[in-house]
Amino acid sequence: MTPRETTVSEVMAESGVAFGTSGARGLVSAMTDYVCYAYTVGFLQHLTSVGEFGPGRHVALAGDLRPSTPRIMAACAAAIRDMGGNPVNCGFVPTPALAFYAFSRRIPSLMVTGSHIPDDRNGIKFYRAASEVLKADELAMSAQRLSIGPDKFKVDGGLRDPVPLPAAVDVETAYVARYANWYGPDALKGLRVGVYQHSSVARDLLVRIVQTLGAEAIPLGRSTRFVPVDTEAIRPEDDALALEWAQEYGFDAICSTDGDADRPLFAGPDGLWLRGDVLGVLCARELGADRVITPVSSNTVVEKCGAFDRVVRTRIGSPYVIAAIDAEVADGGKLVCGYEANGGFLLGSDLAKGARRLSALPTRDAVLPILSLLVAAAEGRLGTLQASLPPRFTYSDRIKGLPTEVSQRLIAHLTEGNEPARITRITALFGDLVGIAAALDQTDGLRITFSGHEVIHLRPSGNAPELRCYTEADSAPRAAELGHAALAIMREAVQA
Repeated sequence: MTPRETTVSEVMAESGVAFGTSGARGLVSAMTDYVCYAYTVGFLQHLTSVGEFGPGRHVALAGDLRPSTPRIMAACAAAIRDMGGNPVNCGFVPTPALAFYAFSRRIPSLMVTGSHIPDDRNGIKFYRAASEVLKADELAMSAQRLSIGPDKFKVDGGLRDPVPLPAAVDVETAYVARYANWYGPDALKGLRVGVYQHSSVARDLLVRIVQTLGAEAIPLGRSTRFVPVDTEAIRPEDDALALEWAQEYGFDAICSTDGDADRPLFAGPDGLWLRGDVLGVLCARELGADRVITPVSSNTVVEKCGAFDRVVRTRIGSPYVIAAIDAEVADGGKLVCGYEANGGFLLGSDLAKGARRLSALPTRDAVLPILSLLVAAAEGRLGTLQASLPPRFTYSDRIKGLPTEVSQRLIAHLTEGNEPARITRITALFGDLVGIAAALDQTDGLRITFSGHEVIHLRPSGNAPELRCYTEADSAPRAAELGHAALAIMREAVQA
């Protein structure tokens, strides 16, 4: 029988599993062994063309705690073997821990995770030997021609002869040491910290890190089912849990992450979760950054606080942030970092403090921003640190189950014609709520700044059929009011 000849782009079109803001994602039912195998072969063929993969090369592989993850990891491992590589099973560990392990060894890696989205979906994040794959890499992967043996898969797309993964190697110890060596064993001494575990792949590791740095860590809310914790759209039940725990235990802080632990959650003694983009600003200030990269959706407090020599705005997605970080480092930035609205923090420069070193980690990390604020709490500075920022608040939510093409069509309607026409149309839609549209930014979706400096930002999600809405105002209640009202307006527009 002849091999099946296809391309990764054809597999994408047939399956509906496509690249989003970070890696390939889709419904678990669509992410068959065949589809995951094809993606991995395309990734490794691309790396071969740029000299980062060849026969005998190791490829690190890890995953989150979704029920579908072990099967997908096995399909990826099969592709690595068939391409002549050696899969290194890193087990079920945080995405940044996998990246730190692989970058330090200059080997490619894959993380099987759907991040924060529900577990009827999953995904694969791809890493080159020293960075995430960027958008140019995704284009090159999509163009790869594949020749897949006809007897490799069953009719349903499942592997015909799956091979067990090798025993897992330890990547967590080095990841813990990264922060212990930088902050020291007594950095959090005297703190009592709640760790919301749910189904995060870092649920035990985060406890371990906090304890290693000298704090008392109290595990909370461990779940046997997958919980889609989204740090950009925090569930009301997670808000309620944090308030309840803060009142019951009197914590100095509560922390958590999303499913694959590249997005942080942090609350002070009041039990109120901080917005990820505020957490990113505070972490960057604590580190002494001079240049900061963040997507267009992040809070404008980063500019208004006046703490940084340069702020660069990008499209949403870590590949865009990383590309801009690389450009700022090349331009002479002394300490360059980035963060996303979800709080995921990217360190683009090495840090030094006496004999201590913290190497750059250019992928989203949840631990560094959490620890930076815990250290401030241990030093009695957390309240002052938060109060030092200008009063600027953001809120985000989304319309679930809205096909991407519908969201795109709505935004295209709002932005068609010349600028006066666009301003008139948008003001007619939102004017009673927020006044006259003063400025439009279409870097990613549609970000509207109104005459009173309030913001509504509409964007189709790159990971799921959702229309996301980010709002910004001078008070948290007003930002939330804007968010709820703007989404109600958009729901009416969908039905019209």
